[in-house]
Amino acid sequence: MTDPVVQTLTPVTHDLGAFQVRRVLPSPARTMIGPFIFVDQFGPAVLPVGTAMDVRPHPHINLATVTWLFGGKYGGAIDHRDSLGTFATIRPGQVNLMTAGRGIVHSERGPEAERAAGPRLYGMQTWLALPDGREEIDPAFEQQADLPLINDGDTSARVIMGTLWGKTAPTTQHSQTIYAEIMLQAGGAIPIDVSADERAVMLVGGDARVGGMALELYSLAVLAPGAALKLTSESGGRVMLLGGEAFTSRRHVWWNFVSSRRERITQAKHDWDQGRFAKVPGDEDEFIPLPQAPNTIANP
Repeated sequence: MTDPVVQTLTPVTHDLGAFQVRRVLPSPARTMIGPFIFVDQFGPAVLPVGTAMDVRPHPHINLATVTWLFGGKYGGAIDHRDSLGTFATIRPGQVNLMTAGRGIVHSERGPEAERAAGPRLYGMQTWLALPDGREEIDPAFEQQADLPLINDGDTSARVIMGTLWGKTAPTTQHSQTIYAEIMLQAGGAIPIDVSADERAVMLVGGDARVGGMALELYSLAVLAPGAALKLTSESGGRVMLLGGEAFTSRRHVWWNFVSSRRERITQAKHDWDQGRFAKVPGDEDEFIPLPQAPNTIANP
């Protein structure tokens, strides 16, 4: 019998003081799952009163970012601003897709109203590599709230991107993508669709098993291709399912830049260092300098 999990990726935890960020992709063992090339999980956390997440303006190229906040007592909110002039408050239940394409700059900060009470953070930020021929498309931003919900009483699943369990999210796909948040009550179960080339699950709360194998909290379990599997929980759990079309060409990652061409990343480094990216309206005074040794590198 084939093992349901063919690879388990353990995250690297970055302690930011008030909360932790766990980065599981890219890793030395694997760079991508479908189009997903970067997977961060943060929280649950309650930040000190008067503080907030404050990620200063920074650039991206040749990727799309997906921000998803979990609901419940750690729900929270994030203000997004970008160089297109977009301002949007990210809240639980809304998917925020920012397509960098040929280049975009954005900032992520806690709303002022949240700071007075002690901001709450619990969610995911992922990056999707853009496919060959579409890496340099125009930058764009969208927020989708009307997302399909599958609910059978003991289990619910919110389809964030792609088609799962016969339901399709309205979120733009640049390549075939699946992404969903699954909530399992005690004794709950749900089948995992087999249509995607590559699939993985991450337990982000409670307990869960896939194909009878226990999932490790915050680790990314890469599922056997084409295997018909079932996700179950004894006492209740929250699980993220992600994956999609396997890329046939390599992607390079350096800091916030992803590309199929190393020379494109080199150009982006120079452009950011020389101030040639656009500013973020409403957040022009600060920026993150180009790092000498970034935390995120793959296929250098």
